[in-house]
Amino acid sequence: MKKLLILTLGMMGLTSTAQETLNPDILWKLGRLSPIGISKDGKNIVYKVATPSIDENKLNSKYYILPVNGGIPTEVPDVKNLVADKNVSPDGKYILSHKEVKVAKVLGKDFYPELKKSEAQIYDGLDYRHWDTWNDGSHNHVFYAENTDKARAIDIMKDEPFDAPQKPFGGDEDYIWSHDGSKIIYVSKKKAGTAYAISTNTDLYEYDIASKTTRNLTENNPGYDTHPTLSPTGDLSWLQMKRDGYEADKNDIIVRHKGIDINLTAAWDGTVDSFKWSTDGKKVYFIAAVDGTRQLFEVNFPGLTKIAVRVTQITNGDFDVTELIGFNGNTAIVTRTDMNHAPEIYAYDLKKKSWKQLTTVNNESYGKLTLSKTERRYVTTTDGKKMLVWVILPPNFDKNKKYPTLLYCQGGPQSALTQSYSFRWNFSLMASQGYIIVAPNRRGMPGHGVQWNEAISKDWGGQVMDDYLSAIDDVAKESYVDKTRLGAVGASYGGYSVFYLAGIHKNRFKTFISHCGVYNLESMYGTTEEVFFNNWDHGGAYWETNNPVAQKAYNQFNPIKLINNWNTPILIIQGGKDYRVPIGQGQEAFQAAQLKGIKSRFMLFPEENHWVTKPQNALVWQREFFKWLNETL
Repeated sequence: MKKLLILTLGMMGLTSTAQETLNPDILWKLGRLSPIGISKDGKNIVYKVATPSIDENKLNSKYYILPVNGGIPTEVPDVKNLVADKNVSPDGKYILSHKEVKVAKVLGKDFYPELKKSEAQIYDGLDYRHWDTWNDGSHNHVFYAENTDKARAIDIMKDEPFDAPQKPFGGDEDYIWSHDGSKIIYVSKKKAGTAYAISTNTDLYEYDIASKTTRNLTENNPGYDTHPTLSPTGDLSWLQMKRDGYEADKNDIIVRHKGIDINLTAAWDGTVDSFKWSTDGKKVYFIAAVDGTRQLFEVNFPGLTKIAVRVTQITNGDFDVTELIGFNGNTAIVTRTDMNHAPEIYAYDLKKKSWKQLTTVNNESYGKLTLSKTERRYVTTTDGKKMLVWVILPPNFDKNKKYPTLLYCQGGPQSALTQSYSFRWNFSLMASQGYIIVAPNRRGMPGHGVQWNEAISKDWGGQVMDDYLSAIDDVAKESYVDKTRLGAVGASYGGYSVFYLAGIHKNRFKTFISHCGVYNLESMYGTTEEVFFNNWDHGGAYWETNNPVAQKAYNQFNPIKLINNWNTPILIIQGGKDYRVPIGQGQEAFQAAQLKGIKSRFMLFPEENHWVTKPQNALVWQREFFKWLNETL
């Protein structure tokens, strides 16, 4: 007994010092860093760290300052006066803000005040709901007020049934002051009802405080105009997409210089995520996807001279530069992440091309973990193209063992698959549970040229499906892949991909997981809120019988048409307040699977939208995700 006790205690000691692997509970204890900016005096970086509280079912935030050259962070109670407020006019007289304003009658009690308990909602056009919220006649409006009398704010969009900032995700980045503080420039899509739902045409508007008049600064561009920014010399710059109805069009940097619009990235074969001017106004730095990562680029600003415009990639490596916070001399202060690490703040020396990590929010947690390994793999597609595939291997990977393997299907459909760190679709977490992850940069992703990005439009079930199968078939050739234990998982368009693959995979896969996926393109067209997306990606409406592009989409590329081929277990996850891919999509798929006798499960989050944001819901999501894989794979 004594020897057994000693042995047991010895094993306990070994266990306590052994490296752990990432699990859902650890993931949901990590801090989530968000930069706020550089302090007014230029000496400190100001940032926020949000940490999940499972018991409170929310994120709790703390604020910090950190010397721009590195050092020990200091917690501060608030950051209100630490960073320059862009919403204060250049002369300090006025301040900008925004809030919701009731401008239209929608509710039954709006029309019939005596019927105060009525729950009716009455609409004369589309845009009756958006993302996760029903339209009740309220719209975001921009206000300005004197700094000495903020209570008397003036609505610059009075009575207009339009939004600024844009819903659902717009914030104060949607409005700025002109260089002299006499005007307010803001983003709005001044369309209502059905016209709003079928268009992406946002414009930049200029409100003149003295005359109280508004003019459209970008009326000649039919697509998105967003992110207005002033150069150090006062030139207006912004991001622009050219085509109406195409939400994933090439995003370019435009500068209005001496009355002429200059497209700085027109000749560059990529799409811009975000940008910031150099302090001297001679360059613009921007972040964009490239070859499965997000990197920092620069483009010179020649004005109206004959100097050529040149785009140069500044950083390179298997990581993502996620935000450019600002500059400290020749050093760019950025956030950086990779598939194993949540965002931290780094300094990048633009001359020495060297990195320095400035924050260590999660270093202690990572120090206890054995992390996964990420590899690049280039696969030849069925049409002879070279496709990047990220392969994520489990911690302590042993090539002499065999591992169950998951094909990850990215959403979007035109969103980049890079070295990002997700708190839901976390590759490091999946790999840490013993799975190999295969994540192809299939057709439709930015970072591989505009043509590659656009190839998925009107071809949802075409070449991209061959890309998925090429990726999993190529990796499955490896001796360490258990070919009898393959699964496919994904959300949104990735969820559509799972539904579609379930009808064409020819018994490759043993299990499927689809989160908020499109199952029936016809009912999707009839219930989704952003109709422009379906018009563009499928070529029109399902009732357009003389439109061969649309008919191909709604028939050949429609997962519901392949239901008779389904024969594999499937977990279907759905948000009850998802109006982008409405609840009926998941219900239809689950009902079909059940009635066909296929092992299936339906996990509904009634109060979540297209995402899962509440900590306890997120933990249920993770636990059920891996529970399903344990049952079926």
